[in-house]
Amino acid sequence: MEFTGARAPATRDMSQPFVGSSLALTDAGVSSAAAGMEVPVHEIWAVIAVETPGCGFFHDRRPQILYERHVFHTLTRGRFDDGDISDPRPGGYGRRGAHQYARLSQAMEVSRAAALRSASWGLGQILGKNCEMAGFADVDAFVRAMSHSEDAQLAAVARFITSAGLDKALRTHDWVTFARRYNGPAYARNRYDERLDDEYRRYVVDGVPDLRVRAAQLYLRYLGFKPGPVDGVVGPSTHAAVLAYQTREGLPTTGVVDDTLIAMITPA
Repeated sequence: MEFTGARAPATRDMSQPFVGSSLALTDAGVSSAAAGMEVPVHEIWAVIAVETPGCGFFHDRRPQILYERHVFHTLTRGRFDDGDISDPRPGGYGRRGAHQYARLSQAMEVSRAAALRSASWGLGQILGKNCEMAGFADVDAFVRAMSHSEDAQLAAVARFITSAGLDKALRTHDWVTFARRYNGPAYARNRYDERLDDEYRRYVVDGVPDLRVRAAQLYLRYLGFKPGPVDGVVGPSTHAAVLAYQTREGLPTTGVVDDTLIAMITPA
């Protein structure tokens, strides 16, 4: 995604590349984004659901990214074209997850700044090349924000949407206008506008995720458990993962996401 927002939090010394605090969304973060855009939360969740599998981090705590070889080609004027990490044609993405970071790492070897600007990051898949639009000093500050928390990622999305004048389109459900300007001219091929409407209606009917449950799911993933999708719903997989963690730690095996569990599994 080629748009962005929000300023970086204080610099954090990351022990691993691209791993910061990796914190889950909070009520305060969602409320702040909604207030800043004057958009209800259902619309915000629709954008998140369409842009990512509802989660801003991979299992290994690195931000969700998608490496865009055609952006790298443009930024480096085709000097490193190889059909893989640099090519004038979009596509060639390959597998999600670690593979995207492998491609990013290859690109960073020849042009670090261009590589970071050529990946889309976090919940809203904001393209790094637009970091200055959001008020970041540079792409490194942007990446630190993306690595810090989903709240920072969502704040970035909200900042861009407002500054680009897309908050009205989101608020009035003008999905075509929003999709064209947020996703690009190929939005119809991806059914981006239709998917936004579908997700919006789903959240209106089913309600938005329980953020405490969702945080537990994300943090249990980090610890190697398998709670199922990070969706804020306690299904069988989440219940089993909570029980497994409680058993391992010698806690009462309730299967319930409570304050004790959250305190123990939240990343330091």
